[in-house]
Amino acid sequence: MAEAAVTFLLENVQKLLVDHINLISGAEAELRQLQNELELMKAFLMESANKREKGEVFRQHERQIREVVYKAEDTLDACLTQAAADKSKSFTFRRYDLAKKVKALREQDVQPIFDRARIGFSTLPIADPSTSGPHKPRTDDKKVPLLREDNVVGFDGEAETVINKLTEESAELEVISIVGMPGLGKTTLAWKIYRDPKIQYEFPTLIWVYVSQDYNIKEVFLNILKKFTQPDMSHCDENELARKVRSYLEKPKFLLFMDDVWTGEAWNHIEPALPKSNKSGRVLITSRDEKVARHANKLREPHRLRFLDPPESWELLQLEVFSRVDKCPKNVEIFGKDIAKQCGGVPLAIVVIGGILVEKFSSSDMKLEWEKVSASVSSHLSYDKQKRTENIILLSYNKLSYNLRDCFLYLGMFPEDSEISAWKLIRLWIAEGFIQQEPNKGLEEVAEEYLEELIARNLVMVDKTKAKGDVKTCRVHDMIREFCKGQAAFAKQNLFQEVKKTTEGTFFPSVADVPNYRRLCIHSYVVDFLRKKPKGPFVRSFVCFSKEPIIFQPDCTPLIPEAFSLLRVLDANPIKFAKFPSKITQLIHLRYIALSGDQFNSLPDAILKLWNLQTIRIDTLSRTFEIKADIWKMLQLRHLKTKAAIIISKEAKGKAGENLQTLSRLSADCCWEEVFNKASNIKNLGIRGKLSNLVNTRCLAGLDRLQKLKLVYDVFPNVISHTPLRELPSPDRFPPNLRILKLSCTYLDWKHMATLGSLPSLEVLKLKENAFMGKFWNTVGNSFPSLEVLHIARTDLEFWTASEEPSPPFPKLHCLVLKNCEKLEEIPVLLKRSLQVLDIERVPKSFVQFTRLNMAEESQQIPGQQRGKAGALKLIIAPGDGR
Repeated sequence: MAEAAVTFLLENVQKLLVDHINLISGAEAELRQLQNELELMKAFLMESANKREKGEVFRQHERQIREVVYKAEDTLDACLTQAAADKSKSFTFRRYDLAKKVKALREQDVQPIFDRARIGFSTLPIADPSTSGPHKPRTDDKKVPLLREDNVVGFDGEAETVINKLTEESAELEVISIVGMPGLGKTTLAWKIYRDPKIQYEFPTLIWVYVSQDYNIKEVFLNILKKFTQPDMSHCDENELARKVRSYLEKPKFLLFMDDVWTGEAWNHIEPALPKSNKSGRVLITSRDEKVARHANKLREPHRLRFLDPPESWELLQLEVFSRVDKCPKNVEIFGKDIAKQCGGVPLAIVVIGGILVEKFSSSDMKLEWEKVSASVSSHLSYDKQKRTENIILLSYNKLSYNLRDCFLYLGMFPEDSEISAWKLIRLWIAEGFIQQEPNKGLEEVAEEYLEELIARNLVMVDKTKAKGDVKTCRVHDMIREFCKGQAAFAKQNLFQEVKKTTEGTFFPSVADVPNYRRLCIHSYVVDFLRKKPKGPFVRSFVCFSKEPIIFQPDCTPLIPEAFSLLRVLDANPIKFAKFPSKITQLIHLRYIALSGDQFNSLPDAILKLWNLQTIRIDTLSRTFEIKADIWKMLQLRHLKTKAAIIISKEAKGKAGENLQTLSRLSADCCWEEVFNKASNIKNLGIRGKLSNLVNTRCLAGLDRLQKLKLVYDVFPNVISHTPLRELPSPDRFPPNLRILKLSCTYLDWKHMATLGSLPSLEVLKLKENAFMGKFWNTVGNSFPSLEVLHIARTDLEFWTASEEPSPPFPKLHCLVLKNCEKLEEIPVLLKRSLQVLDIERVPKSFVQFTRLNMAEESQQIPGQQRGKAGALKLIIAPGDGR
């Protein structure tokens, strides 16, 4: 971990010497000397990490090195902040002060700690080569897939018992509870019930809501209402939302899952929104506290989740390590059974230890490795089963590479039970300096591998996936989140601190203690905290993940930059600013910024002061967003993201832009060759506006690195359906290596699908919000040669046929998603040759019945025969659609 901190500081010094010589003149020699010393320290740390045992002495030296690096960072950045402020006021910054401070840092801090570390590390024992060194992400054939089939063991009988309770007749709304200690599988069992075909048939309306310890009752109600209505109702108060929820739940036969209810008080807030008179309604809650279950329903005993027995524990461990394909070798079976037994029947403990053993699966001496893990588990045992699980998580944590540990612990920053965007998490890791460049790999690619590694080790759970199977969102178990929070504060590691308001009305940590921390996360009472005017001169990250919008009054706007002058990360998305906060541009060290404001419509020229910015995310209701600054002068900018149509000046003089990877969404009126010549390395592009402007231009054809393109047709104030897009650009005008294409609101005739069918590299095609309209679509043969995923949402299509001449279309299509296709009769028979997944929602009941019947007939005609590469066709039907 110290190596990562040294690398981050080293990169900053190198950028100063190259890009900002105007601010450091007079201090160049001292900075170059510091650069040399940091390079030596980095090389030394890498070598020592690979050779020496990493006991408490090693970790103590690492902590000391890290503290010195932090001090150097703070000193340099404070001097640069002052230099930039003086320059803007036409003052002369005394640069020799910087030289003196850098020299003092080198002589009094960096050199002495480096010398002590060299002596201290030299006395440490040589490490076992099989356990030392960083663990790189697996690249062998046994790499765990990101999203596996649910490895659920021992829950069949439990699920049947709860389902029988849910389907019993009742005189009024019934509440059923599942209780058990953390890690026992309450959510897993509830999710198994949610996906059960009987439940999906019996209850047309299924709703899943996460409650959690720090619940927000408005957010709970809003999540329920999303099932019934689209309009934003976040402006309503709790009582009004409760009335709306109750009105929607009064008549339908529904099953509401409320996961992780901690207290009776939480239930008291939820209960008024539930119509007791609806005898067809059911509520299933999970809780670790039996008192909560009895409080919710005094007349029914809660379902207590049991521990797994030894055979079930061994079965689950085998599924985690070997999936459903491979078998456990006989020579390690005795150690595997012992490891499973030691986990005490707690599924979370078994799953986490399985994440360690997966890595040992391909080891040349598997028996020895499993024997070592068995002994390690023994040393981490506790008679307290909850403590035992925590110790097993610690064992898995200790097996992580040092580069990966901060990335893992950082997950504790997010609120309990929150759905974490993988895109956002990866950019935050990069901005925080946790990701180091590797040969022939971009920072994002390395970070994606880190996330895959944490998932493979079962420390992170996949929540949603993208069309190609990549992670879209993820979660962490409550116990793992608590572990991350505890380790982040352990032994002065000081990775981050969560700010919470106590029942007495004070904040913990206190405002006076804020200067002691480097990263702060806060999820509620944000305005109250900032009005206390905290001062955090060394705080580098301020992230707010509030579950409801926070309205900032004008007097609150400067509070963040005044409190934290050296910020690198500012994620203030829940905070609604009335206008762009101009004082934010004083935070010259920012690398990541996420802001929101309903009326945001421009990015000021002053944003150029933020020369370190890598990621800009803007949430706004405005249709357009003007970039007044010359963003091509922002050398480090990698991602610019908003849903508004971005307007860029054609006269921009800056010449940089080679780092820009994401530009979403660019106004169609600004799709000029001048823009794309500067953004030639872009990988992800969104375009919004009058797309007809693209038809007669070749500006996209030169983007040979572009992989993902989203086109949103927007001709406001005209009604789109009355002014449809007449045609698409010809195939040779699309980016040559385009893999993913999304179209929305284009109202094209189906005959234009022939254009998309000619794109040779297209793998994913998403057609949303009436992208194509019309009753008939005949797919011509020999088209869509590489397409694997087709997603069609909201269309009036009725008849879809396919011609096989000269050869069948869609030869590689394995996933078809149809949503809101309420007139579609059936799909072409030839699609079923390669199709592995058919996901349908809001299609005609006749379509569902025909598909089910067809699948049943096929299974009888060719029993045991597999379809495609992944086995039989998997049919996914949205709850309520299968009735």
